[in-house]
Amino acid sequence: MKTLSERDICTQFITPSIQKAGWDFQSQVREEVTFTAGRIIVRGKLYKRGKCKRADYILYYKPNLPIAIVEAKDNKHSIGDGMQQALEYSEMLNIPFVFSSNGDGLLFHDGTIDSKNGKIESELSIDEFPSPKELWKKYCAWKGIETEEKKKIVEQDYYFEDNHKIPRYYQLNAINKTIEAIANHQDRILLVMATGTGKTYTAFQIIWRLWKSKAKKRILYLADRNILIDQTITNDFKPFKGAMTKIKNRQANKAYEIYLSLYQAVTGTEEEKNIYKQFSPDFFDLVIVDECHRGSAAENSAWREVLEYFSSATQIGLTATPKETVDVSNIHYFGEPLYTYSLKQGIDDGFLAPYKVVRIDLDKDLSGWRPPKGKLDKYGNEIVDRIYNQKDFDKSLVLDKRTELVAQKITDFLQGTDPYAKTIVFCTDIDHAERMRQALVNENPELVAENRKYVMRITGDNDEGKAELDNFIDPEQRYPVIATTSKLMSTGVDAQTCKLIVLDQRIQSMTEFKQIIGRGTRIREEYGKFYFTIMDFKKATELFADKDFDGDPVQIYKPKPGEPPIPPDVDEEETNNGDDVFVDPDTETEFPPDINIDFPPGKAQKKYYVNDVPVSVVAERVQYYDKDGKLITESLKDYTKKTLHKEFKSLDDFLVKWTSAEKKEAIIKELEEHGIFLEALEENVGKNYDPFDLICHIAWGEPPLTRKERAQRIKKRNYFTKYGEQAQAVINALIDKYADDGILNIESNKVLYLKPISEYGTPMEIVQLIGGKEKFEELLHEISNDLYAA
Repeated sequence: MKTLSERDICTQFITPSIQKAGWDFQSQVREEVTFTAGRIIVRGKLYKRGKCKRADYILYYKPNLPIAIVEAKDNKHSIGDGMQQALEYSEMLNIPFVFSSNGDGLLFHDGTIDSKNGKIESELSIDEFPSPKELWKKYCAWKGIETEEKKKIVEQDYYFEDNHKIPRYYQLNAINKTIEAIANHQDRILLVMATGTGKTYTAFQIIWRLWKSKAKKRILYLADRNILIDQTITNDFKPFKGAMTKIKNRQANKAYEIYLSLYQAVTGTEEEKNIYKQFSPDFFDLVIVDECHRGSAAENSAWREVLEYFSSATQIGLTATPKETVDVSNIHYFGEPLYTYSLKQGIDDGFLAPYKVVRIDLDKDLSGWRPPKGKLDKYGNEIVDRIYNQKDFDKSLVLDKRTELVAQKITDFLQGTDPYAKTIVFCTDIDHAERMRQALVNENPELVAENRKYVMRITGDNDEGKAELDNFIDPEQRYPVIATTSKLMSTGVDAQTCKLIVLDQRIQSMTEFKQIIGRGTRIREEYGKFYFTIMDFKKATELFADKDFDGDPVQIYKPKPGEPPIPPDVDEEETNNGDDVFVDPDTETEFPPDINIDFPPGKAQKKYYVNDVPVSVVAERVQYYDKDGKLITESLKDYTKKTLHKEFKSLDDFLVKWTSAEKKEAIIKELEEHGIFLEALEENVGKNYDPFDLICHIAWGEPPLTRKERAQRIKKRNYFTKYGEQAQAVINALIDKYADDGILNIESNKVLYLKPISEYGTPMEIVQLIGGKEKFEELLHEISNDLYAA
């Protein structure tokens, strides 16, 4: 039994035990379940997926209702060796019953028991696996789901059809926790889920199960943007079909069951406030508030009146960024979040894109600027004599040279990476967005000549720009490439392929900062979108240091004067936070807060325009975030050295692991999971070195040998004279292949299909030249050992 692999233990012992207990492997058991995507690790321009989390077995009472997890080990391990790993998974998956087994028996961890009421962990024989009914009964008692009425709600099926998306694990957690809370009569619920994690789909499954179980018969879904409502109807809510309607034209048709509406369509001016009152206060028994951070919980908000009018209904708030200020508190209204899935968790799991930060400090931003006495702006207005600083630029004072320098840095970055990478430039106001558009047009004459829509201003006052918003967010449309904006695109815009976000707007609201970051966090692998970059001119990314921020960047880079803004492959008062979008309730025309406001006579804020003050770049700092999310100020070489010294006590320790590894690829993959990319190191040391030499040189200062030098050494030893002439020719070809392409190619049998080896015959013929499959594998192992001999 000790010779059996982990998979053999599963097949011969664990699976029969689960089947014998009455679990249906078609509908209740999933094996080898991968439930994360693997964090995307970024080093310079290179990126790779880290290791996914995978459970050996997940057991479901009904589809999408997971209640048990089983972790298997081979028989060389003890029964409980898989328990700690399984407990980590169970915590993520919100599963109470955890099993570990090596085939001899089962270690059972019962998360529904506290220490006062019995043993939490106990050993069972392999034949004592609990039945679905046993575990479900314990689960329901633990959750307080003891009446048939409650069970009917909790056991209601999810919506599922062929080709319909399957919920991710965190969506299951949010949905199941919400359904259980409502079954237990909780009537105010807050769900916090980072932008890009599927809040609307989560809401759909919650509504579907409550609606189908008849626990909730009439549902109101509120949002604050037309685009959000329309996308919801045509996408995630499509299965509701004829039972669903959108409230518009101030008409309340009471013949439907699922109602979607803008907040603004059911509220209005004093004489129009009774729109929502066309429904009786108890008409809806479920109200879902999307993006509830956007003012809906404010004490004096008109939206709050809608929630209080339908106070008898269960109310669910969905947000990526719960707001906690003196005036607005989601938690005060909805209570503590029932479930939170943060930006950091999404990045760690590989469902959201990580990002790098390019911080560019401009001299006038740091030191300020004071006009000489009597200084006139370019329009002949005398500038008030005071010191103007970063808070003033583009708000009360415009330095044209500053705008031009920012446009130049954006252009340099795009030219050095991808000129067609979708880019959003967040500006102070509409005037700033227009001037930035002009500056970017002047910096990119050839690309603008190719298509005039290369740069577009997309702001609330400009119909031509707003008409291009759909094209900007459509991955299939190349143009527009660069969008300059102020508030319109800070939330509710699903720009999935956005690769560059430029912050030239002073942001001190954590809520707005997270919303802006959310414009880039979606991953679209088919379009080459694995990570994105934030270019920060206004120190907005200093909010990373805020205790409320929950998703760190992978790199922060401050270029020196004259340096390109592309990260190297090596080494006061709160602003308007965009929470209010004004909508004409009759026409549903949206007027976002970046519309210029006409000040009363004598009250308008004067803005000065100066075109003869030079502006330059100062400061540099390169920082990486390690795998634990800690900021480290060091080069990639230093990071690699430090990480290797943590993994291996000494050079000898590394040599033992390297030489004993059956395949070197396993060690290389393990290093990648720690953020060490050998391709990035090659840029430092040289491209002709073996991974072994790169590691020994950087970590322990050993002089590196090129692959060709290693190949020549092994050829000179004449180790392979015991083979025939043709076999020796094959061996020399294998060594030459190593010299050209490295160790990974010759570790695999695929090398038999590659030239020049394939010129010696078919794979079978070549293997026979060496003496058969076993002898050929021994030869590869022998070559590998000799290549790295001391």
